[in-house]
Amino acid sequence: MTEGNFVDYVKIHAESGNGGKGSAHLHREKYVAKGGPDGGDGGRGGHIIVRGNQNLWTLVGFKFKKHFKAGHGEHGGKQRSTGADGEDVYLEVPLGTVIKNTDTQETIFEITEHNQEKMLLEGGMGGRGNWHFKTSTNQTPRYAQSGIPGQEIDVTLELKVLADVGLVGFPNAGKSTLLSVITSAKPKIADYEFTTLKPNLGIVEYRDFRSFVMADIPGIIEGAAEGKGLGHYFLRHIERNATLLFLVPADSKDIVKEYKILLDELRRYNPELLDKERLIAVSKSDMLDEELISEIQDELNEGLDGVPYMFISSVAQKGITELKDRLWSMLNDEKVLKS
Repeated sequence: MTEGNFVDYVKIHAESGNGGKGSAHLHREKYVAKGGPDGGDGGRGGHIIVRGNQNLWTLVGFKFKKHFKAGHGEHGGKQRSTGADGEDVYLEVPLGTVIKNTDTQETIFEITEHNQEKMLLEGGMGGRGNWHFKTSTNQTPRYAQSGIPGQEIDVTLELKVLADVGLVGFPNAGKSTLLSVITSAKPKIADYEFTTLKPNLGIVEYRDFRSFVMADIPGIIEGAAEGKGLGHYFLRHIERNATLLFLVPADSKDIVKEYKILLDELRRYNPELLDKERLIAVSKSDMLDEELISEIQDELNEGLDGVPYMFISSVAQKGITELKDRLWSMLNDEKVLKS
């Protein structure tokens, strides 16, 4: 998936259909005197319905079409004929999409399951025909109800990536390189900061045809929760990851300090993120000898408060299999705990 096609934030306008008018028709037939009222009801207006689709990964379908309008209900007819209902409009969205009212920023609902349907706007009810109003004292009502108008709303669609593992790290920590090695994804890789501007997803193939999804989140910098760098624009994607993999390069001046800065940014954005399982991967470790690894291990054992860590190298393929094993074990434990 190219960066330009990864759309995770769009604003759209939706309108449901108007209800059809009821008919005020009076029965007309040869040899039938005073046939009386037989006007039918109007059809309801079309609904606006949001439906989850597990085959979609992005909101790119809403990039160019931002106005959606359901069909109007048809008017009632003679012989108590009910008008046809207006055509419903279905908005297909990827799993993990949050629908918010653009004006109030209030969350209306979110879609997390395949084929899950939520009503965004109901169509207007159709008006009742004049035969409903016939009474003993008013046997020929010449009026009927008008249909109820539809509704309209401006909504914001926000996609929070549903991935098992989220890669968290500073720019140039090697997240995209790891994703390209551990999955079939082809993210942009270059020797400058903020190479990744959109989240990238990849499927990690594991033993016995099992797999899990890994997401490369654009680099976080100190102050991201306040909007610095790429700000908190992409931090929301981490909310849906079951496990967080912190990537800190081996050539960092202080690995523990970098990890704690990243952790603090997550805490300031959403304290609940600290409840997720965490694993630290020291990347680019192929440049370390045994003595340096031993020194770094002593620092990590002292400063990480028991958070597990590993040494890996994406280029040298060092520790990649062990990393998969550890992540699979953590994810499996996570699923057992949830069930």
